[in-house]
Parts: sequence; C-alpha cells; structure tokens
Amino acid sequence: MAAAKGTIIVTGANGGLGSGIVRQIVSEPEHAAYHGIYLVRDVVSAAGLHSVLASNSSHTHDILSMDLTDMDSVRQTASVINSRVSLGQIPSIKALILNAGYQDFGKQTWTKDGLDTTFSANYLGHWLMTLMLLESMDKGSGRIVLVGSQAHDPNDKRNVRNKAFIDDKYNPIVHDETSFEAIAKGHWSSAHDDPSWKGGFRRYGAAKLFLIMMMYELQSRVDKDPTLADISILAVDPGSMSTGLQRHASWLIRVLMFRIILPIIALLMPNGPIRTTQTSASHILKAAFDSDQTLGQFPKELYFDGLELVETSDEAKDAQKRVFVWRQSKHYAGLKEGETVLVNWK
Repeated sequence: MAAAKGTIIVTGANGGLGSGIVRQIVSEPEHAAYHGIYLVRDVVSAAGLHSVLASNSSHTHDILSMDLTDMDSVRQTASVINSRVSLGQIPSIKALILNAGYQDFGKQTWTKDGLDTTFSANYLGHWLMTLMLLESMDKGSGRIVLVGSQAHDPNDKRNVRNKAFIDDKYNPIVHDETSFEAIAKGHWSSAHDDPSWKGGFRRYGAAKLFLIMMMYELQSRVDKDPTLADISILAVDPGSMSTGLQRHASWLIRVLMFRIILPIIALLMPNGPIRTTQTSASHILKAAFDSDQTLGQFPKELYFDGLELVETSDEAKDAQKRVFVWRQSKHYAGLKEGETVLVNWK
C-alpha cells in the first residue's frame, strides 16, 4: 500500500455533516489517499462511522475519542496525534476540519469546569486543539477549515427574520472581557433568562462568532511566524441541514421541520440555503484542498456560504475584540508555555 499523502483530521466525524465529509473522503481517490483521523466523542458509539469507513478498505484511518468540552481530553488527544506525527507514524496534517457542533435548544448544561457546554463544544475545545496541533501541520500548504454559521451575525437577514437577536442586549454579542466571561460561564442568554430555542441559538451564535474571530486572529499570528506562515485558515457556512445538531430540539423542530420540510426544500432547490449534508461536505472539502481561481494556493481569511465568498459580521472583524477574545480563550483553556509552537501565542 502506498504511503499516505498527508493526514486529514475531522472533528465530530460521527455526526450528520461529519459522516458526510468522511463519506466523501473515502469515495474520492484523491482524498482517500490521505490518512484520516476521525475524532468522535465516544468511539464505542460510532457504529455509523465504522460503516462508512468499511466501504473503502484502502483508506488508512484512526477513530479517536475526544470530548471537546473537556480540556484534559483535548490535550490528551492532541498530544497523541503530535507524537505520532513526530515519530513518523503518520504524515503531517494537510487539512484540519473543525466540524463538530452542538446546540442545546434551551436545554442548557455546563461542563465539569463550570463553562457553558455550547461555548466549550463549539469553540474552546477547538481553539485549544488547533493551537496544540500547529506543530503537526503541513508547514508548506496545510489548511485549517472552520465550520461557520449565520448565527454568528445578529444582523444577518435570516436572524433578523427569526428575531433571535432583536433585543439590543444581544447585539453586539460581546463588548469586553466581562461579557466574554458571561458567555463562557453561560450567564449570557441563559436558559433561565430565555428557556426557548432562541436562548440556545444565541449561545451557539456567540460560540461561532468566537470561532470566526479565531480565523482572523490566528491567521494574523501565523502569518508573522516564519515557521507557520504558509498555513491557511478559512471558514465555510454549510447552510441549514438535517443533522444530529437538532437532537435536543422539540418534535416540531427536530422532526417536522428538519427531517421532513427541509429535505424536500433541499431536493427542490439544490443551490439554495437549505442543503444536504453531502452538498455541504463537498463545499468543506473544496475549501480544504482546492487551489482554483477563487481559492488560490494560499487562501487566507476567506469565509464562504457554501461556494459563495461572503463577508463575516463586522463584529468578527473587530481587531480589538479579537485580541481580548484570544486572551480570554487562552485563560479559560489554560494554554501553557510549550503546548503550542506558535511564537506569538500570548
């Protein structure tokens, strides 16, 4: 068997979109030639992922357990991957796809560290893992792809229609370190203040905002790092899909809307904002690997809605906010000297 061309890492690989990404990887020879590391919350319950991978026995891969809400778990998994790359057991990381997502739909919970689960699962765990895995990235052409969302922008016309951010206290999302702390600890838009799906949607939006801020801030920092300067960071909004993200929603949302109505719309309007997981998976893999006229060889700080290059929110571009979000993220993740090769990590 030929040596793998590089390594692809996908978080949330057992979810609806995650499985779609893996299915596309194993079905396309140019992607299947990479070694896959598929991160799931629990390997034991990843039967669906095993089934997808069984369709291509030539695709080398590992399925690893990692809990994005547990920073110890993130550290352990990132350290294992770094060690294997360092020892030459697997090739360097060509594509790191931060796909895992979580929405609580008003059923708010907290981590063992007292942080909001939505904040940790969507953002903080990904932030820490990415900083730790920079040492194993392909330094010549590695790409980090974040999965974005309309929820990050209170002024997106779709959010204006759903009125989730109509109250001025939720727009803008973050003002300073104190308001960041409120989001991290689940006091902002809490289920106590708003037990509806909108409260959970805002918490999800805040986490996605921080993830997109990370795209800008991390790219700025790696660009100034002589070892990491050719790493590209970009993001893709996959649109609305029927996935496990709705598992905590009411029957009306989970079944009627996402399993019946949305799939019909996606079938009738394949190029619209409602998409199948396979369509969105193809968009994410294009961002991770293609070098066409739109992307170029080193695509940086690009945000796509599907295949369309679009603007992020003004708040995501706010350089001052990005700096204090970075510093607070470092604090809550507990990042220490020696855990990342990024020179300007502080």
